[in-house]
Amino acid sequence: MLVHPQFNPVALSLGPISIHWYGLSYLAAFGLFLWLAGRRVQKPWFAQVGWTRRDVEDMLFYGVLGVIIGGRLGYTLFYKPDVYLADPIGILKVWQGGMAFHGGLLGVITAMAVFARRRGRPFLQVMDVVAPAVPIGIAVVRGANYINGELWGRAADASLPWAMAFPQSGSMVPRHPSQLYQMALEGLLLFVLLWLYARRERAQGQVAAAFVFGYGVLRFVAEYFREPDSFLGLLALGMSMGQWLCLPMIVLGAGLWLWSGQRAGGRKAGAQA
Repeated sequence: MLVHPQFNPVALSLGPISIHWYGLSYLAAFGLFLWLAGRRVQKPWFAQVGWTRRDVEDMLFYGVLGVIIGGRLGYTLFYKPDVYLADPIGILKVWQGGMAFHGGLLGVITAMAVFARRRGRPFLQVMDVVAPAVPIGIAVVRGANYINGELWGRAADASLPWAMAFPQSGSMVPRHPSQLYQMALEGLLLFVLLWLYARRERAQGQVAAAFVFGYGVLRFVAEYFREPDSFLGLLALGMSMGQWLCLPMIVLGAGLWLWSGQRAGGRKAGAQA
């Protein structure tokens, strides 16, 4: 049985300032988005309707706000509403941890809707630019979860070659390193599949739909290996909160993909109206 290496969550200390791996992972994710989305807007169907690198930089600003605000509010509302209703000021204490992907996704969607409206661009076109550049950032953040030894997996058979004990869990029970599963599935695998799918011009909205559907499916699978939050446990039908939040993603992603393909005969990604 392997044992988690117990990495120091602080990557660098500068006097009273501590820089954590988790914070650096978000910076890396935003930097990778800037690079990848910059490549996306060079595609002929985006370049011909005026997309530029400057648009991507502005979009990143909106996206960062969406991730932070949405991720924090999503965590407080989906996972600990009673705690934060009793102490609303605690919502602002982001340094104490607590971010939810599904909340961050809703925050980004809202931010991109604002960006699209202010720039006069179709919302689905904006999301088609964004979607393929997101999974690699998810992979980086999941890597930071592993470094921190948080969000560990469910108990595993000790004969599993990569079963790992996480002392942070309060026991030496062999577990699935679910952070690495999520890094591989909803991060790296989804990135490769989506990037390849988006190499060709698709009907407007289909690339974004593929992301929503793909993430929902892969996260739903990964949740079977991830230890449910201790304060929630498993919910109805033996599913975790993460799985319940993924179900609407799967349905909406599939529905959007079909609708986008049928709308106006499959209006292309670069269409402006």
